[in-house]
Amino acid sequence: MAFLRALSDEQEPVLRGEGVTLRPPAGGDFEEWSDLRGRSRAFLKPWEPIWPADDLTRSAFRRRLRRYADERRSDSAYCFFVFGSESSLLLGGLTLSNIRRGVAQSCTLGYWMGEQFAGKGHMTAAVRAVVPFVFDRLALRRIEAACLPTNTASIRLLEKVGFVREGYARQYLCIDGIWQDHLLFALLRDDGLR
Repeated sequence: MAFLRALSDEQEPVLRGEGVTLRPPAGGDFEEWSDLRGRSRAFLKPWEPIWPADDLTRSAFRRRLRRYADERRSDSAYCFFVFGSESSLLLGGLTLSNIRRGVAQSCTLGYWMGEQFAGKGHMTAAVRAVVPFVFDRLALRRIEAACLPTNTASIRLLEKVGFVREGYARQYLCIDGIWQDHLLFALLRDDGLR
């Protein structure tokens, strides 16, 4: 079994799902990303950590891109932007982070969707598209996800794709400036995708 399956820069993945395309962020995405995140700020605020003051600036975006490239090279995380296949519009983002090799062979799934695109099935399609990448290309066995107990849209999405609720973690993440409890979900290689 390969314990390090990092992808080189030449192998940057482009994933396709039902109506969506996922690819690593690039410098040319800044304007569209900044605009979508800015317009969706109030919508995203209850579900995310507090944004740094310079979060939507070009310099902060460049720092993100460098971090994403470093994480990809070290096989510790893979960030994707989610685009509409037909429109090529940026819809949101999805990250596979906390990749653990050795005896764990697992990662953590996180995602966000621009407000105007939420509730239309785009993120469900994106998660379905990334699952084979995790299990086949990265050779992991487990995808974990966590969401606030009040985030019914995320709960529905995870359950629809086939994630199983495994637990409840008290004060699990600092979201919107408050340490908040989260529901814990996981999808195993053997579970099968719905």
